[in-house]
Amino acid sequence: MERIPFGIRRLDATVDGGAPAGSLVLLSGEAGSGAREFLYTSAAMNALSSADPELFDLYYGDMIESAEIPPEVHYITFTAKRSQLRREVKHVLNDEIVGSMAESVQFHDLSPEYFRVSPVPREWYSARTASITGLGAADDRASVPEALGAVLTQHADDSLVIIDSLTDLISTAGEELSWSDIPQLLKGMSRAAYEWGGLILVLLNHETLSPERHGQLIDASDGTFMFEWETGGSTRARTLIVRQFRGVLSQIEDEDIVRFETEIGDAGLDISDVRKIR
Repeated sequence: MERIPFGIRRLDATVDGGAPAGSLVLLSGEAGSGAREFLYTSAAMNALSSADPELFDLYYGDMIESAEIPPEVHYITFTAKRSQLRREVKHVLNDEIVGSMAESVQFHDLSPEYFRVSPVPREWYSARTASITGLGAADDRASVPEALGAVLTQHADDSLVIIDSLTDLISTAGEELSWSDIPQLLKGMSRAAYEWGGLILVLLNHETLSPERHGQLIDASDGTFMFEWETGGSTRARTLIVRQFRGVLSQIEDEDIVRFETEIGDAGLDISDVRKIR
């Protein structure tokens, strides 16, 4: 597997089919600026290729020769339920895409591990009946890093894996993780991703971090896409900047691309305009 498509057609065409297999890419965005929409579109289009090839061809088109769709798509969340996620995705993609992708994306809910050490009542995030036995089992549950590691080890080979979101994981720092553990965890995932040969997309709201800490996470990733709001006159536009990407950024620089304008349509997020360096 040489390249794995992001599922954003014009972006994939620009970077020779997608991300190099074995990459970990940080999707770092301001609230509502497109990072989450990118995540949903990537999951949908990669899943749609096998779930409904005709629909995939209608909304994405022909695959680029160097790209290969991963056989599995895995969506890891620390806080959301499957039904909640589906409702959110329907605000980004049309119903026929959401319906076709629903059974093809494998969903992993780590909320029992995530909320285990929090003050959140157990009945809010677990369908299990609270009891002396049940509470004992909860105390023995794996930590968040252990649960995340188990899912990745079992499923990440040759797969598209989405982690939603690193911001949630950072919020547990001081309980199960220290801040220094977070970039180290990313570096470990990046190293393992190279062996797994798939693509890992990690969502982050960088507004919650200092520039120094944000820089540490960028440095720990193979690639970073920055999503921002750009204001000009009376309009606001979502933009995507490739902040850094080993093996990809040089190609974009060769074409003098500095910034992508994005839009959200029936097929999710797409590139609407490509800015050139003047």
